Amino acid sequence: MLLQKYTVEILVPRMGETKRVLIVDDHLAMRRAVIRVLESQPNIEVCGEAENGRIAIDQAQKLKPDLIVLDLSMPVMNGLEAARILHAMMPNTPILMYTSFATSNLAEEALAAGVTRVSTKSNPPALIADLQMLLKDAA
Repeated sequence: MLLQKYTVEILVPRMGETKRVLIVDDHLAMRRAVIRVLESQPNIEVCGEAENGRIAIDQAQKLKPDLIVLDLSMPVMNGLEAARILHAMMPNTPILMYTSFATSNLAEEALAAGVTRVSTKSNPPALIADLQMLLKDAA
């Protein structure tokens, strides 16, 4: 399930335009896997990480990321609650929600909360492709 098995070249911003990404997941191993994939790419900086939605909001206010990668199911404040607040604070910052529990109802609810895209943890190539798309669009 972890992304380390997959090597995919992520489309990155133009030379010198570093994009900053905030990773939010309560599972340390998953955060580390996403960080490894992103940090292996030029012009991408993982500017911070958080283990729940409340910490993510604090980090986003301080760090001003270009992209937020947000887990759905977390303690303290889940991804949907955090996405609503993050989107209100930073309406132009894309939010990629990833989860083990992707359904069409969840996707609709997430999009209504301000999430840009929903991806599944069980399909690492699709998750990487979604990251690619949002980083390219943020360029």
